[in-house]
Amino acid sequence: QVQLVESGGGLVQAGGSLRLSCAASGSIFSINSMGWYRQAPGKQRELVAAVTSGGSTNYADSVKGRFTISRVDAKNTVYLQMNSLKPEDTAAYSCHVDYWALSGSRGTYWGQGTQVTVSS
Repeated sequence: QVQLVESGGGLVQAGGSLRLSCAASGSIFSINSMGWYRQAPGKQRELVAAVTSGGSTNYADSVKGRFTISRVDAKNTVYLQMNSLKPEDTAAYSCHVDYWALSGSRGTYWGQGTQVTVSS
C-alpha cells in the first residue's frame, strides 16, 4: 500500500509564494515519476509539474518560469515551489506518483489534495 502526505497549501496574496510538499511511503520499490496536478471548480484537471526518475521535468505552459518542481530521492519526496502566484492558480492541487511496487507490479496513486487559494 502507498501513502502520500501532502502539505503546503493555503491562502496567499497575488504575487506571493507557496511551497507544496508530497512524501510517498509504503510498498514502493522505485518511483518512475511524481507530479502535481490541479483542478479548479468547473475546470478540467491539468498537469502542473512532474519529474521523472531520470530528473526530467515537465511544466504546464501557464506555470513555466514561475513554478519549480524538485525531488529528494532518499525520502521519495517532491516539492513544488510556486512563485509569483496569480488568482488563476487557485485550485485543488493533488500529488500523483507512478511507481514500481515491492511486488514487482507497477501502480499509480493520488494524494488527497491540498487547496491553494490566491487572492487578488
